[in-house]
Amino acid sequence: MRLVNEALLRLMIGLQEFRKEHGQTLAEYGLIMAVIAVAVVVGAVVAFRGAIIGAFESAVGCLDGDPSTTCLTGE
Repeated sequence: MRLVNEALLRLMIGLQEFRKEHGQTLAEYGLIMAVIAVAVVVGAVVAFRGAIIGAFESAVGCLDGDPSTTCLTGE
């Protein structure tokens, strides 16, 4: 009977450790995913830098009333 009790106790302790590690692993995966997401956003901004700058320059030209800028009127 003592052997069974010790085995059950070890099993319960092992399950508790697994739960603790499982939560830590999930948090670590979450942090890794956040870092990857930030890297993707930074990469996209770098890759489309010229298009982003052009869009902002076009918007500024439209707002300033620059006749050389092609503006969408929404009509």
